[in-house]
Amino acid sequence: MTASHWQRPAPEPDEDSVFDPFTLGRRLRHLRKERQLTLADVSDGTGIAASALSLLENGKREAKVSTLQKLATHYGATLDDLTASVPSRRAQLEIELEKAMRSPLAVRRGLPQVRISPRMPMDVLESLVALHRELATQAEERVATPEEARRANAELRLEMRARDNYFAELEHRAAELLARGGYERGPLSQHVIADITAHLGFTLHHVGDLPHSTRSVTDLRQMRIYLPRSRHGEHDPRSVLLQALGHHVLGHDVPGDYKEFLRQRIETNYFAAALLMPEQMAVSFLTRAKEERQLSVEDLRDAFAVSYEAASHRMTNLLTRHLGIAVHFQKVHESGIIYKAYENDGVSFPADHTGAIEGQPVCRYWTSRQVFAAQDKFNAFDQYTDTPAGTFWCTARVEAGPGGDFSTCIGVPYQAAKWFRGRATKERSTSRCPDESCCRRPPADLASGWAGHAWPSARAHSHLLAALPPGAFPGVDETEVYRFLETHR
Repeated sequence: MTASHWQRPAPEPDEDSVFDPFTLGRRLRHLRKERQLTLADVSDGTGIAASALSLLENGKREAKVSTLQKLATHYGATLDDLTASVPSRRAQLEIELEKAMRSPLAVRRGLPQVRISPRMPMDVLESLVALHRELATQAEERVATPEEARRANAELRLEMRARDNYFAELEHRAAELLARGGYERGPLSQHVIADITAHLGFTLHHVGDLPHSTRSVTDLRQMRIYLPRSRHGEHDPRSVLLQALGHHVLGHDVPGDYKEFLRQRIETNYFAAALLMPEQMAVSFLTRAKEERQLSVEDLRDAFAVSYEAASHRMTNLLTRHLGIAVHFQKVHESGIIYKAYENDGVSFPADHTGAIEGQPVCRYWTSRQVFAAQDKFNAFDQYTDTPAGTFWCTARVEAGPGGDFSTCIGVPYQAAKWFRGRATKERSTSRCPDESCCRRPPADLASGWAGHAWPSARAHSHLLAALPPGAFPGVDETEVYRFLETHR
């Protein structure tokens, strides 16, 4: 997106082209045939060329209000009659088929366009509509399955690994926007964020009735961004706002599937981090720390006033590309289940048959699990872990979230530990995973005493195993969002 797109909001649709051409065309054709008129008859009575009328009825030309007024007068109708509900089942099916053929799903599948003519048999029309409905249903069901979500996660993580989790284009756009906002150094201030927001043509509105299924809502018609009035929560309010702006700056359309939804989320999260921790300054900061052998997540966090998790993520963006250090990252629930993960350093994460890591239990001897038992909750927990894939040094912290406690862990191969503060730790453990005797299988003495005499009731990890809500934005109640926007018009 060029700078000109950032400088002004998208123009409102012109009054003369607010009607859907295909739908309106079917209504015009119905009115003409209802009155037993030919195109030539209507042309003679209105002065509109028959060829132009044909294009209008076939939805290939947008109708001006002046043209509609002439047609309404000739048909003895009102403009409301021309734009009322579709009058016949056939017209309804024709409109539905036309929209289905133009849908992102049909385009992605490469489905051929079928000419919808008055001579098309009704049963053929009904069959084509039914096929498109079934295709849409199957696509929606597939998107809503946890397996599809895990598969999409796995594919995107492979792409991120291939590029060392570094997105040059997003860094460039963030740097350009920061320059326009007058940013110089240090933590990104509310003043600069406000300037960036205004520069992009948006106004901010803090409200107390934001839909519960959203972190923010953007009104693209009035160029407003709605944020919760309360600032107490798990998300940095600056990051939430910058992510909302990211969708606009990066030109995102409504996602066509779950993978696209995830990709957009990855891009906006990255974009927000690149604004909060600008590349040039963050790399200079990390380079100095490496020279002093004092690389630390906490120092990056404090230098830019961000969360520990955000600083950890940002280090995965920059360490490999700029400092030549391979790295891995984990966010693990206190139950041992992986919520987020990334690696390009050869560490062996547990994975299912789709290659997905999310939802898998991590070895109990890894740093991301051992940190939960650490007595010191104020400082980071550092540990060396010997694994079949090699020895890794890792640092982790535990933070509370709405669903319980989570550890955020970043690690590197043994030889890279020399650059990090905490490398002198005496904590060390050994993991034999994926060997089941490591931690998947209970010790023999316990098993012999209790096998067959215990029946635990499993607690399902609903966030990972339950079907995902369908829709373009999974989990978002669109009715609630639209009612909210209508209230705040």
